[in-house]
Parts: sequence; C-alpha cells; structure tokens
Amino acid sequence: MASKQAERRKARIRRTIKAAAGARLRLSVFRSSKHIYAQVIDDRKGATLASASSLEKDMRTSLKTGADISAAKAVGKRVAERAAAAGVKDVVFDRGSYLYHGRVKALADAAREGGLNF
Repeated sequence: MASKQAERRKARIRRTIKAAAGARLRLSVFRSSKHIYAQVIDDRKGATLASASSLEKDMRTSLKTGADISAAKAVGKRVAERAAAAGVKDVVFDRGSYLYHGRVKALADAAREGGLNF
C-alpha cells in the first residue's frame, strides 16, 4: 500500500492532468516491483481503449525480467501500436505517483517513438 504522501501526489497529478487534457485521452502507467503496465483510458466514457504490460505471454518469454528499462520500452512501444490501431494519436501522460525517471521515462519515450503525441 502506498503512503499517504504518494496518494496525495497521485491525486494531485491526476486532477491536474484531467483539467488540462481537454478531449485527449490519458496514458496511465503503473509499475510494481516485478512488472510495468500501461493503459490508454477515455475518462469521459470510463473505458480502456488500449493496454499493454510486461505480464503478457510473449513479453515474458522474450524479456529477462518485467522490472527493467528494456521491459518498459517494450511495453511503451506495444501500447503505442495498440493505441494507433484504436485510432488514438494524442494523449496526456499520467505518471501517477511515480517520478518521471527510469522505467517510467523509458516507457514514455518508447510510446513517443511509437507514434503517440504528448
């Protein structure tokens, strides 16, 4: 369970993102100690349009671990491909309570290279 400070930071960031997003969708990132996950979420409909994680079967076989920068890059690239297939190009990046550093930054850079604009 996250600390109260992390929960406040997450709520503050999400509130700011939703206010500034306008019609854009949200690219949300969650990282655990063993894996990393990304979702493209439409907050107006309350629906997930595209998602990817290091838990997927082909990712688990090709990656050494789901908890490193190479896994984050692979997840970022895959979520960008799936978002493009769903017709999504512009998103806002929701880093949650995590610092924009390491795995979170690697995922964001790979998603940008994959064609998402944020």
